[in-house]
Amino acid sequence: MTTVYDFSVKTPSGDMKSLRDYEGQVILIVNTASKCGFTPQFAELQQLYDTYKERGLVILGFPCDQFNKQEFDDISETMEFCQLNYGVTFPMFAKVDVKGPNAEPLFTHLISEKKGLLGSDVKWNFTKFLVDHSGQVVKRYAPQTNPAKMEEEIIALL
Repeated sequence: MTTVYDFSVKTPSGDMKSLRDYEGQVILIVNTASKCGFTPQFAELQQLYDTYKERGLVILGFPCDQFNKQEFDDISETMEFCQLNYGVTFPMFAKVDVKGPNAEPLFTHLISEKKGLLGSDVKWNFTKFLVDHSGQVVKRYAPQTNPAKMEEEIIALL
């Protein structure tokens, strides 16, 4: 059975990172965008991370520019924006496609495991996937779901 641990993803510096490095943790995977109406969710995501990282939560951010070009062209601008404006310290990765023929394989797996309300594709920025200790996708959250509303389900997995 395929788990998220079977995937490697590109870091902002271009290196590959195995998601096996997060084995045993609860993972929240989010496709992000710096210029989106949901961008303020970075603050709540960071708050969740700060509160629960010592208990085993990790949040993984994947910038995406597929929805109305709401991400910077240069990944260094994205990283700077997230850190300066929202104090983001959770891991962020290279910009990816989350749908279509060039979709990041991790996101192809995520959407195959948990379909959305309107079908399988990711429809917008800040779609979130909650992954348990064993690497299984247990829940998908819509972009408009505020991260604070996921707290009880995260705690239950920790």
